[in-house]
Amino acid sequence: MSIPPATPSLSLAEWIVLTLVDEAPAHGFAIAALTAEDGDVGRVWHVPRPIVYRAADRLTAAGLLVVAETQAGHRGPQRSILTVTPEGAAAVAGWLDRPVRHVRELRSEFLVKLALLTRRGLPVGDLAAAQRAVIAPLEPALARRRDEAAGFAAILAAWRHENARAALNFLDGL
Repeated sequence: MSIPPATPSLSLAEWIVLTLVDEAPAHGFAIAALTAEDGDVGRVWHVPRPIVYRAADRLTAAGLLVVAETQAGHRGPQRSILTVTPEGAAAVAGWLDRPVRHVRELRSEFLVKLALLTRRGLPVGDLAAAQRAVIAPLEPALARRRDEAAGFAAILAAWRHENARAALNFLDGL
């Protein structure tokens, strides 16, 4: 059995940029259009243009992206076309298949993964099943906490339990 390479510790914005470049070489402005509030990915998780460029710089410094070529800009500076390195591609493949650890991350990282998988024309069922396997054991524990708590702790426990139940229903629908 081979041991998978270590997954780098990246922010969600960095994962998004890396995954979009893994789809096809691109420059920062094109990535920023996809992560704008009305973009394919931005409607799930908006990444402002300065953050896109900062993420690209960090990913390049980490050896996950490289500048493949530089093109003259039409009305501005030259554009660096980024491409993913083999290490970056391996990291993306592992990240897209990995469920999130907490129910609260379903709204951000998990939905972004679904958007990125569907952009690639890939099925989401395996990720949904893996995610369900992570969330399902939490639901009874959260129900016990809700039943045992008092005051605001009971309110918070009820909120968390209902979120877990809603997540499981959502995942079952996928």
